[in-house]
Amino acid sequence: MAGATDHGVPTHGAIGDTTGPLTSAAGHADVFEDLLPLALWVADGDGLLVQWSPAAQDLLGYTQEQMLGREARVAFVPEENQRLADRLAGSVRTGAAVVARLPLRHRDGTLVDVEMWNCPIPDARGRTGVLAIAADTSAVKGMRDALAALEGLFEQSPVGLAMLGPDLRFLRVNEALARMDGVPAADHVGRSVTDVSPGAAALETVMRGVLERGEAVVDHRHTWPGAHPARRRTWSCSYAPLLGAAGRRVGVIASLIDVTREQRAHLEAERARRRLALLAEAGAQMGSTLDLRQTAEEVVRVLVPRLADSADVQLLEEAVAPDETAASAHGVVRRVAASFTDSRAPADQLAVGMTQQVPRGSVYEQVIDAGRAMNLYLADIGQLIPAPEAQPLRAYLHARVGSARLVPLVARGTVLGAVVVTRTRDREPFDHQDTLLIDELVARAALNIDNARMYSRERDAALTLQRSLMDPCLPDVRGLELTGRYLPAGEHEVGGDWFDAIALPGGRTALVIGDVMGHGIHAAAVMGQLRTAVRTLARRDTTPDQVLRYLDAVVADLGENEMATCLYAVHDPVSGHCLVVSAGHPPPLVADRRGAVAFLDGPAGPPLGLGRQDGRVQHLRLEPRSLLLSYTDGLIEARGTDLEQGMCRLARAVRDPGRPLERICDDLLADLVPGTADDDVAVLLARALPR
Repeated sequence: MAGATDHGVPTHGAIGDTTGPLTSAAGHADVFEDLLPLALWVADGDGLLVQWSPAAQDLLGYTQEQMLGREARVAFVPEENQRLADRLAGSVRTGAAVVARLPLRHRDGTLVDVEMWNCPIPDARGRTGVLAIAADTSAVKGMRDALAALEGLFEQSPVGLAMLGPDLRFLRVNEALARMDGVPAADHVGRSVTDVSPGAAALETVMRGVLERGEAVVDHRHTWPGAHPARRRTWSCSYAPLLGAAGRRVGVIASLIDVTREQRAHLEAERARRRLALLAEAGAQMGSTLDLRQTAEEVVRVLVPRLADSADVQLLEEAVAPDETAASAHGVVRRVAASFTDSRAPADQLAVGMTQQVPRGSVYEQVIDAGRAMNLYLADIGQLIPAPEAQPLRAYLHARVGSARLVPLVARGTVLGAVVVTRTRDREPFDHQDTLLIDELVARAALNIDNARMYSRERDAALTLQRSLMDPCLPDVRGLELTGRYLPAGEHEVGGDWFDAIALPGGRTALVIGDVMGHGIHAAAVMGQLRTAVRTLARRDTTPDQVLRYLDAVVADLGENEMATCLYAVHDPVSGHCLVVSAGHPPPLVADRRGAVAFLDGPAGPPLGLGRQDGRVQHLRLEPRSLLLSYTDGLIEARGTDLEQGMCRLARAVRDPGRPLERICDDLLADLVPGTADDDVAVLLARALPR
């Protein structure tokens, strides 16, 4: 028997050829278990229960032992519904299927509202029995609501949705997803992801991982390539395992959202952040030196490879060459720094140091004349590089370069040259933001290059002036062997350090060393005036203390901001005595022939220019073969060491005074100034000869 209500609906159909064992029907009830818990029972032709499933026990509370052999209508159909149940059961025995909804009595006495599908089935004696499939009405309603919601979600959601089976072939997709990949929804079914979108192999790998591990993946970004960057689409893909019975993974649920606009905004923001970082880094890297070539190399390192695949810095010879050669170098540029990431570039035609004449009427000439940057195109190559021997370079540029820009180096209204930047065809061409950044970096580089250019000119002028004012050839004098050295600070700084030896009446010799405060042409000029004044005073046989007083007045006359130190000594070869006066200068060192070393003890006095020279003279006896070493503070002062440490190093360096004087001087400088000096250095060495 099967239960029925007044709203039971009979559905007519053939019984079919179901003549197998009656007990086999119960084994199929769990087909629906993943979707809806279904109870199943079977009554034979007499209305007695011959099958009772575990799900039926869960639904109504009766065990199999309690129900088998009992009449169904009596066991759990309420009395008020039994007449209707008999009538509907009769309909089933005529071959009709009946869908019914009615309350059934639970073992605890309560009523359970169920929905049932009753259909005819032959019993063991060939009579017509009833197969009943039942579910809690609330569970059925929940399933219907869920299915309706799922259907609405698939049909109305703007998010692309798909269900895929365990073989990762589409079971269903919605119209939103079909619009995303441009393939009709029906054409997805039965096909794999790569069948629909050949470029989506990476997504298939992600889904396979979800299926194997059972872990969801959220917001996996995937960009579908397009013929043009504007047509490329980016999707945010999320995947979750589709679970069946007992948590078994039977497929994948996929949701896809088109985030192209957001992705582009994110990428643009990231590019802007990188541009700002590059500008900040350029500010820290460029201009760290006043060497012209190193400054140009810094520009190249900032541009390549993050912003460009090549950068070529070319300077006009007339802008950087000495004035006397500028006229003959009009329109000639020299490559001072370059970097090319592409190994196929013809390196022999792109070497640093090469020069070329800017072709007349070319884009290059226009950029130089107008001082404005321009993009370069393939049509410009032949005009820019016309030489027949440059054919390999022209062929390379035609084949490999995708975009290029020529940016003038303009500083303080002067065009110094230009920078050529390129990208190969492997990268996206320069966009508007790229060109703005390149132009800004080159503008900053131009100021740094101009600073280095002007400084180099000033340094060269100062060095020339200093060398013209300070004769490096010391005179042959009686009783002394002399040598001296001058080292500018590093490769760029020229200061006011100097030394001199002057022959005096009676075979005596004046030894002088000094240091003018500051660097550059002005310091060298002040040094020249002091050196001339010292020579004039010495040849008038002025006493040492008076020499410093006169020099103090000379410095004071030059201005209140001028200052210098000076050590002045007069050696008498007959007695071996030295008279020494100092104006704020480091003390000289004396080393006897046995290697005993001592610094001259006594007050150094105030520097020149302060007007307070006390004229205190110190007396020193210079024994035969002993050394008198005078020096400027650059020899003993360095970053990270104090004055006392420098003096100890100096004392150790002259422990063997018997060596040749030139070697002593060279070893001394190599030991105390092994690299680039922080300040310029002057050294004057005198060795007493046997009397």
